[in-house]
Amino acid sequence: MKKLDDTVIALASDHAGFEKKQVIIKYFQEKGIPYKDFGCYSPESCDYPDFAHAIAEAIEKGEYEKGITFCGSGQGISIAANKHQNIRSAICWNAEIGALAKQHNDANICSIPGRFVTNQEAIDIAEAYLNAEFEGGRHARRIAKIPLK
Repeated sequence: MKKLDDTVIALASDHAGFEKKQVIIKYFQEKGIPYKDFGCYSPESCDYPDFAHAIAEAIEKGEYEKGITFCGSGQGISIAANKHQNIRSAICWNAEIGALAKQHNDANICSIPGRFVTNQEAIDIAEAYLNAEFEGGRHARRIAKIPLK
């Protein structure tokens, strides 16, 4: 994985995604990738919107450029994050989708389904998403049409 020029990556999960988030935290620590964990902080049952809103608000404010979220299916935490203006959270279940989420959709949050991917797949998805660059062009035109006015 290329060095991300000290860009701090925002992370969040609910209890169902906690284990996979810990895998990514360990990986980031080994690679020297800075991150901010918005919770949850244990595998105890909790509510994904609490953590989705925390990470989405921080990205909306410009405190973080990119985030990765985790829940059981990746859907609940992504749905909650997408309620925020200018948040584009994409559910990514493999590395190709992780890269395309950034390249074509300029996703600022990659949502990983913790119950449906292996630890290595989670790492591969995170790497692909974080290393991808937005292609712009026709994709920028389409993204400009997303916000409701």
